[in-house]
Amino acid sequence: MSTFSTALIPILVLILVGYGLKRVRFLSDETWSGMEKLTYFVLLPALLIHTLANQTLAGTPWPSMLLVISGALTASALVLILYFRIRASVSPATFTSIFQGGVRFNTYIALSVALGLFGAEGLALGSVAAGFMIVLINLFCISVFVVWGKASVRGVRPFIRAVAGNPLIIGCAIGWFLSLSGLGLPGVTEDIFEILGRAALPFGLLAVGSALRPEMIRGHVKAITLSSLVQFGLKPLMAALLIFVTGLTGIPAGVLVIAFMTPTASSSFILARQLGGDAETMVSIITFQTLIAFLVMPVIALILLV
Repeated sequence: MSTFSTALIPILVLILVGYGLKRVRFLSDETWSGMEKLTYFVLLPALLIHTLANQTLAGTPWPSMLLVISGALTASALVLILYFRIRASVSPATFTSIFQGGVRFNTYIALSVALGLFGAEGLALGSVAAGFMIVLINLFCISVFVVWGKASVRGVRPFIRAVAGNPLIIGCAIGWFLSLSGLGLPGVTEDIFEILGRAALPFGLLAVGSALRPEMIRGHVKAITLSSLVQFGLKPLMAALLIFVTGLTGIPAGVLVIAFMTPTASSSFILARQLGGDAETMVSIITFQTLIAFLVMPVIALILLV
């Protein structure tokens, strides 16, 4: 586990640097917002395009990886929806935040840990896993907003636009097309996307730190507890069970375990604001899960990454 801890330390440091810089107002709120927007809409899609375009699915156990991802995410989503339907003790808008807190994953942290533990192969396979997860998670989350959001996406066309317009889905789609078509990234585009993608993880982790609000955790204990039990309990256990059933081993199994034990995505806050969720509860969930992840993730890794 010393390797795992070594991989986590620089991630934690970057998050804490982002938090500290925000607290001392080193940059304006508009600058932090712009950094998050730049990372989400440009840098991270560029990273996904670069890694997926140069990754061939041939020789990778992608069908088994897709089965694990689909099974674990679907089970987690159904548990949360059934709980809400049976014991609706929170508002529909708050439930959308609980749902995101239990289903989404932090791509920045997942890819950073995969790179730190397994090197370039870990980043490549982690990007393949992230590609599958991003599409399915956004389908689930936007569907939940359609039903329970305060500013719901109504109708088939707006729903399709909301999903198809997601920058991470677009990045995955472009990367997969370039990979499966055999085109890859021709000429100088390889260098351009590499440089842009290289900035995604440090900028993303600084943005995660800037979004932390420890003072807002109080008052949202129920939402935090429910989402975190699914995020750090049900999801990794379901993933481990399906990994065992499918017979996945080595780096493919490792990157899946990593992806399923990260905290929720900081970008959940953006979706909560745009589609009528409970933004205050969402910030509390993001903050708590991000802080506790660095205590919980090594324990999960000790149990499952053996």
